[in-house]
Amino acid sequence: MRLLRNNPSLLLGLLILGALVLMALLAPWLAPRSPTDIELPAKLLPPSSTHWFGADDLGRDVFSRVVYGARISLLSGSMVVLIAMSIGVLLGLLAGYWGGAIDNVIMRLSDVFVSFPRLVLAMVIAAALGPGLFNGMIAVALSWWPWYARIVRSQILSLKQEEFMTAATAVGVGHTRILSRHLLPNITGVVAVQMSLDLGYAILFTASLGFIGLGAQPPSPEWGSMIAQGRTYILTHWWYPTFPGLAIFFAVLGANLFGDALRDILDPRLRK
Repeated sequence: MRLLRNNPSLLLGLLILGALVLMALLAPWLAPRSPTDIELPAKLLPPSSTHWFGADDLGRDVFSRVVYGARISLLSGSMVVLIAMSIGVLLGLLAGYWGGAIDNVIMRLSDVFVSFPRLVLAMVIAAALGPGLFNGMIAVALSWWPWYARIVRSQILSLKQEEFMTAATAVGVGHTRILSRHLLPNITGVVAVQMSLDLGYAILFTASLGFIGLGAQPPSPEWGSMIAQGRTYILTHWWYPTFPGLAIFFAVLGANLFGDALRDILDPRLRK
């Protein structure tokens, strides 16, 4: 409670993310209609008591699609961060701990990935793998791991100079135990902060792939795909692309506020 009272950004971020998670979990009860059922008589109806967010060009309820879309966007963003973190942490540990040729190979490989803009690289990988939500998540994750590898490597290089590492090596502690019991726990805070900061951008990137047709495919109620379908109606039927766009906005805002606040809490220098 003290942390929430002293850090309103953390409270606001938690409220936004909590509301989105609840919306995703309770989608079958919150959505008044099926997100994929076509009702042509309701085509492009404006927001009303019957259709809170209006209807799309096929008469589907936009509110129901936005609610169910929270499941897809939150799941895809979380999976992207988890996959990228797993690859990056593993490679960063190996590069920082072993050094030498292993370090050079991993860092030069990361340089290749970093040399491309992340969204462009994700688009290229998604195009090569083929359109689809799973392929889109893999594409974004593969464009993201170098940042985790570089962060972890720098932390490991710093930790290797600490006295506890010298003591562990002197008493003959094995490499596996050093990595799992001494180094990995000391980088979890940094990695957790980076994951929380990346969640919003991962949601945004997967939605971007859906917008250009390389992510989730229709009739899936994915927010980026919904914006793509409704962009031609923005001047005449504003509600069609606007509400999915606002959902993305709040998801990214909540994740960024939470990530910034978590960084302030876990970093004692920033807390001072």
